[in-house]
Amino acid sequence: MVDTAHRNTGVEGVAGGVGVTALLVAAARAIETHRPDSLARDVFAEHFVLAAPASAGWPIHPRQVPEGDADPLWGRFARYFGLRTRVLDDFLMQSVHAGGARQVVLLGAGLDSRAFRLDWPPGCVIFEIDREEVLAFKHQVLDGLSAAPKAARVPVPMDLRGDWAGALPGAGFDPAAPSVWLVEGLLFYLPPAAETYLIDTVDRLSRAGSALAFEVKLDKDLLEYRDSPLYTATKHQIGIDLLDLFDREPRPDSAGNLTDKGWSTSVHTPFDFTRRHRRGPLPEQNDALAGNRWVFADKPRP
Repeated sequence: MVDTAHRNTGVEGVAGGVGVTALLVAAARAIETHRPDSLARDVFAEHFVLAAPASAGWPIHPRQVPEGDADPLWGRFARYFGLRTRVLDDFLMQSVHAGGARQVVLLGAGLDSRAFRLDWPPGCVIFEIDREEVLAFKHQVLDGLSAAPKAARVPVPMDLRGDWAGALPGAGFDPAAPSVWLVEGLLFYLPPAAETYLIDTVDRLSRAGSALAFEVKLDKDLLEYRDSPLYTATKHQIGIDLLDLFDREPRPDSAGNLTDKGWSTSVHTPFDFTRRHRRGPLPEQNDALAGNRWVFADKPRP
């Protein structure tokens, strides 16, 4: 059992600001899980939503969204998160099964349950780095479900503004072995210098045979889309003003920086994968997703 103080700390970790966006993604994954044409299944996602007062009353099933996919938040935006989940699931599975890496690092892990729901090969270790309060809330919910991870799982309670790179070896991370890195839904909120530091640190800790996927927004002016239905619906329906949370400074060219360091990189729009899977958002006028890019990078073996 988790004591009351620990439980309350955990709930507070997802009660405001960026923490609430983790619940938003969890709700989107829950809705996606229950779709008849689901791209990704996360049976744990709805339990996070139901456990947190901040997400009371949010939908967790398509039938709870009267307008369906026409709803900018729980339709189109939720489909975006469902698609992103599938694409990044595929990246991780390809990287460990075909690439051979056995250590996976989730930076800003949030309410990610991949350690529990994906079929990891033997010997995989999943390092989850996030704030202690967020991980405490996740542990509370998963412990209540008696959920068992499908790989060795190592939580690393660490604010990403701290020395998370220094904490990893003490948690069992081996910088001499190939690793797979995932930075999902994080870089939007970081200042450009922090993004550059993070990418440079991943490069420094990655041996040949490593892989990295991350998500960025490359809009020249985020406020150009301030009246986008996606932003306005998120603010009015659940009280999250994403534009207040995002860092609005010009973004670094992280994909280009990795290429300069010898990585093989590819940059995609989410719409590329909508067309591939025949499900998900497509471009619209005044589209808050217009600048979103998903970047995949491999550090070649000699």
